Amino acid sequence: MAHLCGLCLALRGDHGQFARIVTNYDGLLVSVLTEAQAGDGGGTGGGRRTAGPCPLRGMRTASVAQGEGARLAAAVSLVLASAKVRDHVADGDGLLARRPVALAARRAAAGWGRAGARTGAAVGFDTAVLLDAVDRQAGVEALAGPGTPVLAVTEPTETATAAAFAYTAHLAGRPANAAPLAEAGRLFGRLAHLLDAVEDQAADAASGAWNPLTATGTPLTEARRLADDAVHGIRLALREVAWGSGESARGRGADGRLAHLLLAHELPRSVDRAFGTASCGHAPGHASGHAPGHPPAPQGAFGPPQGPYAPQGPQHPHGPYDPAGPYDPSRGHHPLGGEPPRPGKRGFWAGCAAAVGLCCTCKACCADEFEGPWSRKKREGACGNCDCGDCDCSCCEACQCCECCECCSCCDCGV
Repeated sequence: MAHLCGLCLALRGDHGQFARIVTNYDGLLVSVLTEAQAGDGGGTGGGRRTAGPCPLRGMRTASVAQGEGARLAAAVSLVLASAKVRDHVADGDGLLARRPVALAARRAAAGWGRAGARTGAAVGFDTAVLLDAVDRQAGVEALAGPGTPVLAVTEPTETATAAAFAYTAHLAGRPANAAPLAEAGRLFGRLAHLLDAVEDQAADAASGAWNPLTATGTPLTEARRLADDAVHGIRLALREVAWGSGESARGRGADGRLAHLLLAHELPRSVDRAFGTASCGHAPGHASGHAPGHPPAPQGAFGPPQGPYAPQGPQHPHGPYDPAGPYDPSRGHHPLGGEPPRPGKRGFWAGCAAAVGLCCTCKACCADEFEGPWSRKKREGACGNCDCGDCDCSCCEACQCCECCECCSCCDCGV
């Protein structure tokens, strides 16, 4: 929350109130990595400050991140938001299918792109690499077809995130971290692109929108393999990073805890959710919820539980996953009059309004589960599962991420 508020306030301070609408969770990683490497005031991370009351925090004050890490996160968020809006306009999503709304959205996107470039220049980061990646993405997608490697489609995203991650090392005064962080950023960009494609594939097929997996003919089993490889590669790259405490990135240094939690522990959970194989993920050989040597059977992020949490014994004759029940996946509809299908994505402005509502009610942080403002997919609240404070494992003390000391088997932390 300190980084979320810090990013929001950096956007307001440099670009005015309206710019705060582009606050996003992906951009927070830039701020997290900068502060984690800078340590207690090292480099140019900027440390923390106490911010005044805010309606989105229930009119409470809070300690928030500040400095060039937050400003770099703001620059990245602005450029990414500009690209996302242009993509929605090109696809004619929701209200953006109407010409007057699309024109206003294009102008806002162009303004955000210029603002991101200014903020990036202020901290010494050339956003041209981000803008170039955004511009190349459309061309890459136009040339992609059956047989094209899906990694050719994810390359622009990989290049952009690698540049942003690597620059945090220079901001924090730790240039030796630039190479491993560039590798972690490249793989993070690949993973983000793949998971977005997996989660949207069914909806894109229904609406006729372009999807990288469908366009290149990449099966879900191959996408899962690439996602798992990316997660593993990120862990290996982080082991070469030195945090502000001077320890390696095994997650035990005080300054690397949050970065370790987000990149070494939350990413595998995101993969499991996207492929519908959510499981504990901490038992060796079962990180994906399926037995070694057997590929998963992806059924969407909200399909039947897989692995150790799959239903055992006879099920209710009309249970949600019974082949004759209302959620029969082979039929694509609800023949027995069950719950209607999940509505499609919200348009950009409707999603913005929903996002404001989530922030004002604190659901994005405190709810066990909430509906994504744009995608309308089920999401977990940031603090919805914080019930792990009794673990004595030193790794768990560092990352505060799981319910049992078996978590150590999933991150190679050596404890």
